[in-house]
Amino acid sequence: MRGLGWRTALVVAVLAGSVVAQAPRPMTFMDVMEMRSVSGGQLSPDGARVVYTVSIPHWKSGKAYTDLFVADVATGVSRQLTFTREKSETGPQWAPDGRRFGFLSDREGSQQVYLMAVDGGEARKLTEAKDGVHAFAFSRDGKGLVFSAGKPEDRQLSLVDLGSEEMTTTALPKHATPVRDFALAGEGSRVFFTSADRQDKDDQKRKEKKFDVRIADPEQPPVHLWSLDLKTRAEKRWTEGASFTVGSFQVAKEGRWVSFRALPSARQQGDITQEQASLHLLDLGSGKERSILEKFARFAAFSPDGQWLAYAAPERFERLRNEKLWVVATAGGAAKNLLVGKDLSVGSATWSEDSKTLYFPMAVGVDQQLYALSAGDGALTQLTRGPGVVAGGYSAEAKAFLLTFSQPGKPLDYFVAKPGTVGQAANWVKVSDGNPQVSKLALGETEVRRWKAKDGTEVEGLLIKPLGYESGKRYPLIVQLHGGPAAADMRGFQGRYGTYPHLYAAAGYAVLQPNYRGSTNYGESFARQIGGNFMRLSYGDIMSGVDHLIAEGIADPDRLGMMGWSAGGHLSSWTLTQTDRFKAISTGAGAVNWISMYAESDVQSVREFYLGGRPYDAWDNFLNESALKFVKNAKTPTLIHVGEADQRVPKPQSDELYMALKKLGVPVEYIVYPGMPHGLTEPRYQLVKMVSEFNWFEKWIKGKKDWFDWKTLLDTLPADSEAKTETGIPAAASRRR
Repeated sequence: MRGLGWRTALVVAVLAGSVVAQAPRPMTFMDVMEMRSVSGGQLSPDGARVVYTVSIPHWKSGKAYTDLFVADVATGVSRQLTFTREKSETGPQWAPDGRRFGFLSDREGSQQVYLMAVDGGEARKLTEAKDGVHAFAFSRDGKGLVFSAGKPEDRQLSLVDLGSEEMTTTALPKHATPVRDFALAGEGSRVFFTSADRQDKDDQKRKEKKFDVRIADPEQPPVHLWSLDLKTRAEKRWTEGASFTVGSFQVAKEGRWVSFRALPSARQQGDITQEQASLHLLDLGSGKERSILEKFARFAAFSPDGQWLAYAAPERFERLRNEKLWVVATAGGAAKNLLVGKDLSVGSATWSEDSKTLYFPMAVGVDQQLYALSAGDGALTQLTRGPGVVAGGYSAEAKAFLLTFSQPGKPLDYFVAKPGTVGQAANWVKVSDGNPQVSKLALGETEVRRWKAKDGTEVEGLLIKPLGYESGKRYPLIVQLHGGPAAADMRGFQGRYGTYPHLYAAAGYAVLQPNYRGSTNYGESFARQIGGNFMRLSYGDIMSGVDHLIAEGIADPDRLGMMGWSAGGHLSSWTLTQTDRFKAISTGAGAVNWISMYAESDVQSVREFYLGGRPYDAWDNFLNESALKFVKNAKTPTLIHVGEADQRVPKPQSDELYMALKKLGVPVEYIVYPGMPHGLTEPRYQLVKMVSEFNWFEKWIKGKKDWFDWKTLLDTLPADSEAKTETGIPAAASRRR
């Protein structure tokens, strides 16, 4: 008995130790850096399998590399098919037979096309293009594969014969100028492509000889639509004219129709924006073209039977109007607005196989759901419910939905659902698991909060509570502001360098993410109200949210911090000059002087909407919305971030703020990220941003002695960059070939 008791005690001790070892731990900076991305999902034509990619960060090289996975829809079981070390496989596409798929890979040098059987085995290399393959597509009959290859200035098309044992490659007739985008039509008898009307060889030559001066807004030749008959090798031009250039285009499945977006080809007067894109329909039988939409063409999708074209467009051609879903008969007639009278906005849609229903994801508030819309009578049905962010669409060929889904505690993954049960999430089949390690992390609880602004408008946001939250106890509060401002914080998983709220929750902070006026998902008026009153209205909504959490007893009014990037940076800098209630502010890629910003930025039309015109027509408003005008009021310690090569909110804006605060004696630090655009793409810089920002708040809110040194950052790195993590996946994405 004594022996049995000893063994029992040992088992209990081991089990207890196992429970302790498996207890969730707080999220760390390296957890954020090592988050993987699942993307590129494709349902097989028979709906039996899904192929997708997983992008894995590689800390040592500062890059992310992607591998291919395939999942069985019946069981949800997935397997990794490629294991190339520090190389990538991207853009998987199913062959029409559903037994093979093609993909792009740089595993042997330049990017080439490979073909792999779904049952596994070695991939077969199909191309040997000298300067790499840009894109590829299977013909619908599965007998051929067309690809574009070469440097952008030399890019041309070639054909792989998949019906032969050798799978030989033939160069298609060379077009007079480089090929841009292409698509196969019908059963693969024709390939449509876009190409510029002319090519400036002298301009190329001068660049090769290092005459790399840049001319502002250079004249560009128009781009037009062509086709090539793969049997006769005859070319045909379909569009012509110097006043417009063809952008994206779509070919109807049955091969009679092509839709295309056209943009002005004249030299820009500032930025050429999406709002200037028109939509056109081309009848390939008669060669006749008709205009469908004069402006604001976002996307277009042909119905499977080719009788309808769906597109999104506002009822009035003005910025931030709701994008309604319209259908127009390809044979002719007036377009029909399927969402007339509804304060909703749609960005994309897919068709049912019977061409009677359109499916689309749509965000309302902090959640995004899937909807069905009758193309006949406009009847709208919400298919999914519950917290989270649903995206994706319907495959008419596979007769199934391929969806992505994310919740606060669940990173984005792929799911497959059937039409009859798509509204029942319990019946979805999960076919990817990109970040299994998250299940071992302790995350702050995410709640939806609503409050009233001073003018009575209801505002919504997300509250992420600190770990171990106790009701009645006040916590330091970090206000995290989203960019845009035409965007919104949503109830999905958050684990990126931009916000990373769970690191603050682990350190005992509450985090507020307000969807202030100007945000999307709350109706047309809510998004447009800040036109001409950009800073003040949004700022008021944010401060009302802070006061709401103070009144609830959650936020400590003496321990407030704020951070934001882009539009969130604009508002963080504005807050700096309007109140001294915050103990610390971190502002990234923010504008402080709208007058100088107007010409410095690569976009002007958006500023004209938010600030009431052009600076020389609305000078006082541009000045009164500029934080720099009020910078003498600034007292809050401020950390400034900017990408050195940011064209959207260029570095001089941050220079102006830094110099003003420095001269005024306000505690300020300024970090410039070499070569970075508007967002930070280099992992090491992303880590610097997070560590410096977090410790800035620790110093000024919690009274820590120092805010940042290189030892602080270097201590966050894994001791062995090749070591395995708890999940068995290399911590730095080191992989075997």
